[in-house]
Amino acid sequence: MSLRVNCGPFVRGLMTLSMLCMLLVLAACGSEDNKAEAKEGTIKITATIGMISDIVREIGGEHVEVTGLMGPGVDPHLYKASQGDIRKLDQADIIFYNGLHLEGKMTDILEKMGDKKTVVAVAGDIDKAKLHSGKDAGGTEFDPHIWFDVRLWMEASQKVVDTLKESDPEHADDYTSNGEAYLAQLKALDQEVRESISGIPEATRVLVTAHDAFGYFGKAYNIKVMGLQGISTAAEYGSKDVSELRDYIIDNKIKAVFVESSIPSKSMEAIIAGALEKGYEVQIGGELYSDAIGAEGSEADHYIGMIRHNTKIITEALK
Repeated sequence: MSLRVNCGPFVRGLMTLSMLCMLLVLAACGSEDNKAEAKEGTIKITATIGMISDIVREIGGEHVEVTGLMGPGVDPHLYKASQGDIRKLDQADIIFYNGLHLEGKMTDILEKMGDKKTVVAVAGDIDKAKLHSGKDAGGTEFDPHIWFDVRLWMEASQKVVDTLKESDPEHADDYTSNGEAYLAQLKALDQEVRESISGIPEATRVLVTAHDAFGYFGKAYNIKVMGLQGISTAAEYGSKDVSELRDYIIDNKIKAVFVESSIPSKSMEAIIAGALEKGYEVQIGGELYSDAIGAEGSEADHYIGMIRHNTKIITEALK
């Protein structure tokens, strides 16, 4: 005896609905697969500092996937690569770093990796005549803080454009147009900073910071710069350095000194306390971003925002 099931309209409707659901799931899976393929088609890039990560994203656009090693508040001079960092470097198609020994002990690792993949120092093509000596400030041959002269950072950005075009000629036109647009923004930023700093009275146009990171900024925008430590935070400072800077502040009636996001504030607090003991009150003018950009969501979480933030803080405090 055979059993016959009568599939009424309701059952047939359920079956149709089930088939539609299965098709939707399969379509979704296919869509996810396509996204995965698109993701795999991008160039995997690892950059050391946030300022470099930012310009690579701006110029690379949709064609790059950027991983940064050093986040907000991280001091690159003292940074030591972890095993996780080595993996990120190993998995990258291209590695961008600053060069000029900013990355300290990581430099040897980066140079060795250059034997098997594209590893680029964005400062690599800058004319040495434009660089500041670092030896007199307790550092290496050259001062690595080139991003504080926006015109030099334009050269670093062009280095990124050229590298991406050479590595991915299929999208060379996109890198060219993105680069032109970004360089136009930097050109406007340079003029903006120049005008803002020129508004500070020359007698009080002195920038006192925790370490000597702002030398390029000072020369480019005509402001005297003094740092308690040398160009590298690995350089130690002593009581003599504190007393000499304190006396300079008092003698020249400096209104404000500045702390840095990537360096403990205790050094500048010692300067302020020393001046107060001698009857002179100097204020902390604000926090500047020197060797790292700001936290995500802040006005300084990208290079242009970082420069604008610093310029605003310096101008408001010294005017």
